Amino acid sequence: MVGPMTDDERRAGSQRLYAGFVVLVGASAGVMALSGGATLVQATLVAGAGVLLGGALLWWLFRIV
Repeated sequence: MVGPMTDDERRAGSQRLYAGFVVLVGASAGVMALSGGATLVQATLVAGAGVLLGGALLWWLFRIV
């Protein structure tokens, strides 16, 4: 039988989920830029900005909860 999760396992899982969310927001921004006709350099810059905005969104969500 499987026992309950430890605090370390729960924290590690949460960190992976948060990182995945931030990467998803950044990748989404980059893909949208490419579909709008941006060059690869522009799409990379937009994806970087998306990662920053994803981090800011995550920070804001933790603040209001």
